[in-house]
Amino acid sequence: MIILKSPREIELMREAGKRLAFVHRGARELLKPGMSTWELDQAIAKLIKDQGGIPSFLNYQGFPACSCISVNDTVIHGIPSKDEIIREGDIVSLDLGLIYEGYHADAARTLCVGEVKDETKRLVQVTRESFFEGLAFCREGYRLSDVSHAIQTHCENSGFSVVREFTGHGIGKDLHEDPSIPNYGEPGRGPRLRAGMVLAIEPMVNQGDKAIRMEADGWTIKTIDGKPSAHYEHTVLITGDDPELFTWGDEV
Repeated sequence: MIILKSPREIELMREAGKRLAFVHRGARELLKPGMSTWELDQAIAKLIKDQGGIPSFLNYQGFPACSCISVNDTVIHGIPSKDEIIREGDIVSLDLGLIYEGYHADAARTLCVGEVKDETKRLVQVTRESFFEGLAFCREGYRLSDVSHAIQTHCENSGFSVVREFTGHGIGKDLHEDPSIPNYGEPGRGPRLRAGMVLAIEPMVNQGDKAIRMEADGWTIKTIDGKPSAHYEHTVLITGDDPELFTWGDEV
């Protein structure tokens, strides 16, 4: 069931998103070669606490950390580790969630660490662009798959592939609510978008094949061919006019 949010709920989610954008900005400033993903996760946990929030991901279905930190060929759900060291030329996807007054915000960015190969840099840029291609259809009257189709079309026309097994989602009191939002599909299908829907839209895009595999830890998802993957996400409110990005504000 898709839950339309009340004005009070929207205000709380707007505040959660604002605080999460601040956390992303802080994480971007902290990220540097030579640090472990565990160190970065510890810093992110402090940022969330300082914002008066609770990490959405910690212990969620058993996830053991505050943030998902996915490096290079890790698509999503990378578990922070003292043994994984971030290096010059890496791309690092930070998927972060924050609970404020009982409501979640969810957002992801893929960041370049120093000088990154041109094609990998283009992957990161196209993934971001594909989100905004989908956002153009986040208006009342369009169907959910119009968003999905726009994301897929932009990515594939740019020579990249879209992950099929994981999707965006509704969000509110629960981190994952209806509806599921694939990043691919034919247009004109699924529920019509209505004011009051809040959606976490999140393209996950591979430089090579779309196929993925799960590591033995039961969480970490990697590309099947070892090529890089990028991730971009905002928490989005459908309104009677332009969509609103609750988690906007951290990008330079």
